[in-house]
Amino acid sequence: MSKSLKLLAGTALSLSLLAGPALAEKMGLGRPALPEEVAAWDIAVLPDGTGLPVGSGDVFTGDEVFAEKCASCHGDFAEGIDNWPVLAGGQGSLRDRRPVKTIGSYWPYLSTVFDYIHRSMPFGAAQTVSADEAYAITAFLLYSNGLVEDDFELSNENFTEITLPNAEGFYPDDRAETEYTVFSGEPCMTDCVASVEVTKRAVTLNVTPTDPDGKPAGTLPPLAPAEAGEPATEVAQAEPEAAPAAEAPAAEAPAAEIAAVDPEMVEAGAKVFKKCAACHKVGDDAKNAIGPMLNGIVGRAAGSVEGFKYSKPMQAAAEAGLAWTPEAMAEFLADPKGYMKGTKMSFAGLKKQEEVDAVIAYLSTFGG
Repeated sequence: MSKSLKLLAGTALSLSLLAGPALAEKMGLGRPALPEEVAAWDIAVLPDGTGLPVGSGDVFTGDEVFAEKCASCHGDFAEGIDNWPVLAGGQGSLRDRRPVKTIGSYWPYLSTVFDYIHRSMPFGAAQTVSADEAYAITAFLLYSNGLVEDDFELSNENFTEITLPNAEGFYPDDRAETEYTVFSGEPCMTDCVASVEVTKRAVTLNVTPTDPDGKPAGTLPPLAPAEAGEPATEVAQAEPEAAPAAEAPAAEAPAAEIAAVDPEMVEAGAKVFKKCAACHKVGDDAKNAIGPMLNGIVGRAAGSVEGFKYSKPMQAAAEAGLAWTPEAMAEFLADPKGYMKGTKMSFAGLKKQEEVDAVIAYLSTFGG
């Protein structure tokens, strides 16, 4: 018998012995884990605060730590980079076709935020964040979502006082009781519906394109009555006379002019503005979010958007007469914290002058 066969035979014999009654007995290896060893692994934090380590951290410190350890993936102000998730904004979007699920819009418990940061972040260097740093980052994320002020400090003592906006947005999964029984029987294969009735048409559902008169696109104009003695072509010729009434309002003219002057710069500004879109909205349906909506921002008095709660430094600047001229905006966008100490905007600033100019050009296309 070769050495290889002898080795295989010996291995088989050993496995057969292990598979016998001896496996039912304890092997006598190892020992119970000590309490301190269990504690080293058990770092979970529960919604009621159980498991929170002693510590604290403020928004300002969190901004610095976030910039150092988190911003390379999540952006300077939690807006997300490439496929890395956005962590701020999205409030009120959960019913949208494409909801923005962030800490401020979707996560139900602050303990999940802290636990995930403390346990798993930063990516590739998990558990290198101290307890105080985890508190600070969590405080910064609360601030980035407009849930606390810029002077807020989070600690194990006030942690449970914070309630996230979507805390009541979850409910128990009751599908086992309410749905599974419906689909567990024999499926219907023939004559399942008595009859088919058309109840809606595309025009009724507002999915068919229409012309300016509200008629389905492509509908031919009606012929003039024969007794009028007018050819049908005159009916079509009369329609253009109503065109002047559809002219754009005068207030929109400057925006059109700016876009016409340098459309490439406006297009570049739209791309750069993606860094800002997590906090600021523009367009017809723009509303205040983490930051104020920016329609009409160029040339507008600072701190003047109705319904938005500005920081004290911004309020003071507004009282002093600050207006967002292109020059003032350029300085602010390049270095928000340097331009206005204590500003709520946590964005570090646009480092390239061409990006600053492009964003201002883009914002100029949105009227007040």
